[in-house]
Amino acid sequence: MSDGSNGAPIALVTGVSRAGGIGLAIAERLAGDGFTVASAGWRPYDERMPWGADETPPQLPGPVFDVDLAEPDGPTGLVDAVVTELGPVSVLVMCHCESVDSEIRTTTIESFDRHMAVNARAVWLLVKAFAEQFPGPAGTGRIVALTSDDTAFNLPYGASKGALDRIVLAAASELADLGVTANVINPGPVDTGWMDDEIADAVRCNTLQGRLGRPSDTANLVSFLCSTEGQWINRQLLYSDGGRRR
Repeated sequence: MSDGSNGAPIALVTGVSRAGGIGLAIAERLAGDGFTVASAGWRPYDERMPWGADETPPQLPGPVFDVDLAEPDGPTGLVDAVVTELGPVSVLVMCHCESVDSEIRTTTIESFDRHMAVNARAVWLLVKAFAEQFPGPAGTGRIVALTSDDTAFNLPYGASKGALDRIVLAAASELADLGVTANVINPGPVDTGWMDDEIADAVRCNTLQGRLGRPSDTANLVSFLCSTEGQWINRQLLYSDGGRRR
């Protein structure tokens, strides 16, 4: 894998902005696995969401980049900035999202376009920029993205996540010449502070293991996929949700 200034392979994790989030758990786990981790977040998103932004930003294991991935030049600029500061990136993990509930009859064009820009277009541009700078060797590159199958009453989020799935799965085929694997993880409902008691109880009742998903559950799978042992898993949409009562 490519080496950062400390000789470690470099991983870029997006969607890292607050304590208790999946992005932070993944960044910390990859750092523990020996990666030099660059994190990217967008505080204004948390500020306008019900959970709010952390008063004190969490301590992160490496450099932090503040970027609005809805901007057309945001994704490429982010990858360029990481390469300039640390060196070529071997692992790209995309946890960022725009997620504002609305229905078919209430979704605005502005909201739909922003969801598509953040959740789909930015993923394409990040993957493209990653591929263009990937240093090799073949077999060491990893792309992982988080998705959701939530669509009803959350139309723009679900639709844009569906587009994300196709982009990342296409990357597994189109980047095969680079030896890069690309997988999508659906973590199901994860307790990151957005659930009220009613939602939490409903989630527990619909989970075969009878508990809420934790950010560390997702981080564990990402860790494996990014390891040497995880190389043979490729072009998959993996459920890591404890088993649902479907």
